[in-house]
Order: sequence, then C-alpha cells, then structure tokens
Amino acid sequence: MMRSLRLPLALLMTLPLAAHASNRLIVKTDKGKVQGAFTADNQVRAFKGIPYAAPPIGDLRWQPPQPAAKWKGVRDATQFGFHCMQTNGYTDMVFRDPGPSEDCLTLNVWTPADAKKGSLPVMVWIYGGGFHAGTTSEPRQDGQFLAHRNVVVVSMNYRLGIFGFFVHPELTAESPHHASGNYGLMDQNAALEWVQKNIANFGGDPHNVTIFGESAGSFSVSTLMASPLSQDRFQKAIGESGGAFFSNSLRYLPREVSEQQDMKFTEAAFDTTDLAALRKIPADQLVKETETELKQLHVSFSPDIDGWFLPESVPDIYAAGKQAHIPLLAGWNADEDRGTVIFSKPPVTAESFTAQAQSMFGPDADEFLKLYPTNSKAEALRSAGDFSSDRFIIYSTWRWLEAQVKTGGEPVYRYRLDLDPPGDKFHPAGIGVFHSDDIEYVFGTLDSRQGAVWSPEDRKLSDEIQQYWTNFARTGDPNGNDLPKWPVYNAAGGWQVMHLNTTSEAKPDAQRNRYLFLDKVWGKSKAPTTSDTNSN
Repeated sequence: MMRSLRLPLALLMTLPLAAHASNRLIVKTDKGKVQGAFTADNQVRAFKGIPYAAPPIGDLRWQPPQPAAKWKGVRDATQFGFHCMQTNGYTDMVFRDPGPSEDCLTLNVWTPADAKKGSLPVMVWIYGGGFHAGTTSEPRQDGQFLAHRNVVVVSMNYRLGIFGFFVHPELTAESPHHASGNYGLMDQNAALEWVQKNIANFGGDPHNVTIFGESAGSFSVSTLMASPLSQDRFQKAIGESGGAFFSNSLRYLPREVSEQQDMKFTEAAFDTTDLAALRKIPADQLVKETETELKQLHVSFSPDIDGWFLPESVPDIYAAGKQAHIPLLAGWNADEDRGTVIFSKPPVTAESFTAQAQSMFGPDADEFLKLYPTNSKAEALRSAGDFSSDRFIIYSTWRWLEAQVKTGGEPVYRYRLDLDPPGDKFHPAGIGVFHSDDIEYVFGTLDSRQGAVWSPEDRKLSDEIQQYWTNFARTGDPNGNDLPKWPVYNAAGGWQVMHLNTTSEAKPDAQRNRYLFLDKVWGKSKAPTTSDTNSN
C-alpha cells in the first residue's frame, strides 16, 4: 500500500497551485505571488491570509512590525490567517479562522473580478473589540458585498491586549525612539504600507485610500489620522462609534503612567518584571494569567502617548491642526449602551439617576438634569440610557467630529443610525440601536446575524449605507445615486446630522446642548494620571 505523503504546512503554503487556475486569481506582491478564489457569485476575487509583516514571536514580541519574509512559488491565499491572541472576547464575535496565534499579522483583499490595475478606490477596514478582542474573519465583516460596488476592500489582523499594547521601561530603553506600546497601531500602519506597495496589482488605487473602522477600530482611525507616521497613507476616513478623545471605558495614558501600571500588573500576574523572562512566557499562558489578573486589577492594555507614534495626546494634535487634513465621515448608533441600563441591577430610578448626577457633576448637576430629565420613571430610564451611551462612546465621537471641523480644513459628515434592529441570538429586541449594530448594514452582511429576521426596510437601509460609504470612498462626498441629500456638518449649515432610518433625512443636531455641557465638564485634553485611570 502506498504511504500518504505528509508535508509541513509552511511548505504546502508555497507549492505551485493548479496550472489551469485563472491568472486573475494569481497576483504578485512585493514578497511573492498569491492565489485567491472567486466568491460564490464569481463577481469578486478574495485573497485571504496574506502576510504583511513578520510573525511577532520570540524577540519580536513587543517590537514594531518587521518586514515579512519573501516566498517562492505561489502562496495559497484562500483561507483566513490565525486570529491574534486575545482575552475577554465578546459572545457575538464569530470567527472563521484556524484559531489563535502570535503569528497573526495577515490581511485580506476583496476586489471585483474584472478590476483593472490601480483603478478603484480602496477601503481599509479596522475591526473593533476594545483593543483586546476581534479579528478579520467574522462573517459580518466580509468584504465581498462592498466589493460589488466597485471598491477594493482590505482588512488586517493587528495585535491585541498585552501583545499589542504592553508598555515597559526596558522596551522604552531598547527603542531607538525611546518609546514603547502601540504595537497594534503600528501593525495597522504596516498594513497601510503594504497597501501602498501592493494594492494596485489587486485593482486598487494607492492614491485613493479610505480607512474605516468601528469602536476600537474607529478609535484607531482617529489615531492614525493623528500620528505623523501614518497620516499620509490614506486620503479619507470613516469612523463608526468611537474617537480617541475621551471615553469612560478606554483612555490613552502617557507612556510613563502606562509603564508604572503595566509593571505592577506583570509583578502581580507573573512574579517578574524582567522583559527577557516575559518574552519567554508561552502565549497561551500569557493569555490565561492575563485574563485571571485583569479581573483583579484596573489595567487597560490600550494605546499610549508614547512620544513617537503619538508625540502628543490625540486631542492636542487635533487642536494644533497637526492631524491629517482629509474628509471625515463619522457618527454613532442611537442607543449605544442603552441595554446596560435596561438590564441594570438594581433598576434605574429617578432617585438613583439624580443621585448619580449629583455625585458626578456636583454644582453642575442641576444643569445636567435639565438636559437629562427625570420627571417620570420612563423619562429617567430614557435619560439614563442616553447618558450611558454618551459617556460610553458618543461624546468621544462627537468631540472628534468637532475637532476635525475646527482644524481639519476638509468636509466633515455626521450620521446617526436610528432604525431599531430585530432581536437576534445575542441581542434581545427592545434595547434599541446597540453598539456594533451598524457593522452588518455597512458590509451588506445582514444575513450573517444569527437569529435575526430582517425587514425590507432593513435591507433598503443597508443598501443606502453601502452607497453612502462607497460614494465617500470614491470622492470624499457621500452624496449621489439619488440618495437623500447629506449636508456637510458645520456651523454654517446648522450642524446637520444624517439620520439613517427607514426614510433617511438630515436634521439639525437636537442634542448639541447636551454635548456642549459634557464638553464643558469633560473636554480637557490633559491625559489622566494614575489617580484617575480606570479599566478598559
């Protein structure tokens, strides 16, 4: 009997593929050729798991991304790469990849089947997950349907949590820039560099790149616009629910503060602060111990003001007009964190919400309660949901928009997603337009949401949003295709907001006084110190 031939995976990845395969599925990159596959309708070519940087393992753990190695032959690019090591994932995240690994710095490209070299707008997606979870393989983030609209879609995996944002004095000392942390953001920047070098061969125009992201991905977009290392690698930006200006749940600390915090963490979790010893800890153990210790300590492995990738805080960079001067489209969902309030124990009452206001805002509590009134139980519950959402993510996004209007020098467009979704496996009906609800609408992947029964209005709105987003990627203006007119967001135009709903329409901002009040209280660009930090 003939014995089966078993070859190492690394060798199989570089073996020449079927000679009869269409040349449109074989594309040359600066590191070697890759072969993708057509999607089911044969209208889009998908290339998955392409390395854009070297595996950040061993001594490359907690280092800026290094160049990927070249390969011979044709590399199989029909499967997603490993997702990055992560902790504290979310129940609604569904992965379609081989599993977790530190060897995770890969990206994916979806491009129309007949795209000509260098001809189409490029949309580079950055997933959310609080900088500690997420990956590109989720069905709701599949780029094939956007690619039907004559754009090239790219998504990348980037390092997360302690692997992507660990700050340590020895890392700072070994850096020629005297910086540490922000490795996940540097991964995103490396993927953008890959796009500049390679996307023309996939049909994309490297001079017409839009970055877009949701939640931590939207924080990332605002940050990439601020960083002098990345801001010249794209021409437009879209942010969905998040901006690196203020958040109750995610803050960028000064490097020196993060060093103190992370050193205390490693001492508690691993009984050592020695960098060499920490680099030798197996990745699985690092995840396990980190998950355990994060429950005990107030630690946030998120971006820091490192003095290099971020020479100043993001708000200070925008205030000085030193961010990317490009068109921006950004906004949020109507009920970002309302579910937390609806299901809170004990239930929110007018009395408890008033007490919270007095505790948080002191002499400004009366003004706060005029903007978030509590004249009945139902009104108090509504106000509590509004404030929880504003505090969680809305205010930070609003402040980003305002900063770009003030100093960005290019058109800004603001939206709010208002159409209540159906309930599904992970999100009960009645919590409103929740955080992350926009993703399937943007990507045209409504049918990927488990248990949801969509209405014709949902599908119509998804089509509209995809048209707005791709119009913006093409020209810097979301208008066109007989869509409802979307005005520029500025004072001269009356601060018009596009409300995305069964009948989408632009209206003046009805909550502006609310955000101006929060800005008066919260809107200081000074980064927090160790005395007022909180967990991610």
